[in-house]
Amino acid sequence: MSTAKKEYKRVTVKSLVDMKQQGEKISMLTAYDYSMAKIVDGANVDVILVGDSASNVMAGHETTLPITLDQMIYHASSVIRAVTRALVVVDIPFGFYQSDPKEALRSAIRIMKESGAHAVKVEGGSEIKESVKRILNAGIPVMGHLGLTPQAIYKFGTYTVRAKDKDEAEKLIEDAKLLERLGCFGIVLEKIPAELTKKVSEELSIPTISIGGGGYADGQVLVIHDLLGMTHEFNPRFLRRYMNLYEDMSEAISKYVADVKSRDFPSEEEQY
Repeated sequence: MSTAKKEYKRVTVKSLVDMKQQGEKISMLTAYDYSMAKIVDGANVDVILVGDSASNVMAGHETTLPITLDQMIYHASSVIRAVTRALVVVDIPFGFYQSDPKEALRSAIRIMKESGAHAVKVEGGSEIKESVKRILNAGIPVMGHLGLTPQAIYKFGTYTVRAKDKDEAEKLIEDAKLLERLGCFGIVLEKIPAELTKKVSEELSIPTISIGGGGYADGQVLVIHDLLGMTHEFNPRFLRRYMNLYEDMSEAISKYVADVKSRDFPSEEEQY
């Protein structure tokens, strides 16, 4: 399979399917604000996820559950203003699509109209089938999310690896095929065995994106704060830190405080 990389001036949902067919891995990262999104987009990341993980890393909540639709639209709007290349996907937050397909559609429409996003993402399979159908029928691209679904954390009771037993693995495969049949353009697979990711990826024509699902997926996603080492207490096996900004930023800020206290800052050259 070819690994030649095509240059995309603007990544679309079709681009991602093309990447899978051509054997090109898909890069995906989160962003929640203008400044970070501008950097991520400038580095040629293929997909930017405005994740409900903003509830954790931006607002300090223990779970993703508290974040609201208005807050997601705010973050998505900030990201969209920075992006010229990447496909921007926005999570519909907990409570705004699960129980009522009409509410799901209203939520998706608000995200698309008010933020300018390119697609939405939802967690779950057969349980949310009608909501997915309603959104897709309105012409809004949908990305699925299976495996460990953080919006259902209180149902699971733990963040451990999902779908290790046969029944849960079979249901995940069935749900993945269902999401593809409904018309989803891709599926995030979170914290499942690598061999299961391989099986799902091989059986689907749409791309799979892994977070803790191993290297057999068609792409990978990480939370930007984790990748940059801004969150220093979160250390799952799947996380590779490319920087240690927590220590670097702490050191820089401490130096600034010391320079202010000692009257070293500002110097003569730093005044008007």
